[in-house]
Amino acid sequence: MPHADTKTQPTISGVHLRVNDGPLVPSSVSLLHASNPSEPLSTLRERYASDGYLFLKGLIPRDDVLAARAAYFSSLAPSGVLKPGTLPVDGIFDADGASAADFPGIGAGSVKNARPGTSDTSVLFTDMALRAHTEAWYAGSDDGTARGFARHAALGDFVALFSGWGEHTLAIRRSLLRNNTPGNRAIGVHYDQSFMRYGEPTSITAWVPMGDIRLEGGGLIYLEGEGRLLTLTLQGEALGAMIEEEFAAKARAAGMSNEETRNAFNANMMSSGFLCDGPAEFGRQHGKKWLVAAYEAGDVVLHSPHMIHASTINDDPDNRIRLGTDLRFVNSARPWDTRWSNHYTFDDGFSLFATKLE
Repeated sequence: MPHADTKTQPTISGVHLRVNDGPLVPSSVSLLHASNPSEPLSTLRERYASDGYLFLKGLIPRDDVLAARAAYFSSLAPSGVLKPGTLPVDGIFDADGASAADFPGIGAGSVKNARPGTSDTSVLFTDMALRAHTEAWYAGSDDGTARGFARHAALGDFVALFSGWGEHTLAIRRSLLRNNTPGNRAIGVHYDQSFMRYGEPTSITAWVPMGDIRLEGGGLIYLEGEGRLLTLTLQGEALGAMIEEEFAAKARAAGMSNEETRNAFNANMMSSGFLCDGPAEFGRQHGKKWLVAAYEAGDVVLHSPHMIHASTINDDPDNRIRLGTDLRFVNSARPWDTRWSNHYTFDDGFSLFATKLE
């Protein structure tokens, strides 16, 4: 697997971080601010509003996260992705006997959420990864006998309290359970409202790392200064929200209806709905740093709909596969994007937008 060029200066804390368009240099990164779930709600809410994210340490019991990780990789083991003789919970990629191209990640920039990979091995692997979204250990059961990791009480209860939505807090069904094997491409630059425009921009995404992730292990990275309370550089709006509003203004000037506007947004982005594939250039272009972190099983990052994020390439020295899930919460008493009522499937069309604004 390709690792960072050791001749270059380490990015941060002695490690090299790479993204799809090259290395991240030391001046381009800083660390995420960690929060304790037990801090006063007023403090946590202010931090979320000002930063656009909340990096919560140890919100979910570690043993529950590792049990879910073990279940996932046990179900994918027949594909040949794991190194022989290793435990499923460790998720060690068989770097000597397998090709990273045969084990692509779901939803890392594919057009229209198309199935990634074309080999027989990749088809088997991605089918297994897709099936995990509906297995009882993850999604729960229709009869309610199994709650599933995606409906973990510690997370749901915290979001209900933090958001103030209470009994109207809804964990929507469509989620994205992503693996990232060492050597594969990372997630491109995007914000979540791009895919949820049929609802108000008030949803909360909970990114849950399912296992320990080193700094260089392919975790999510967030663009600094993306909170809604900034007043200096973006006139009160985060960059993601500003991009959205500028595009909406063009649509209104062109006489487009609300429906036409919704269907036009992503046509000016990549076909996947991402802003771009390369975080390094995006950060340079906007004069902003990327916020990075090492994550532990049990951590959760809550982020706002316009929070711009991406991921690094997984260069874990032990070939540990990065696993994480995107869980989203809405206020069911308010308009939300009900297209998200169904489980994730390939080609479900969430990033296909046909109309383009010139």
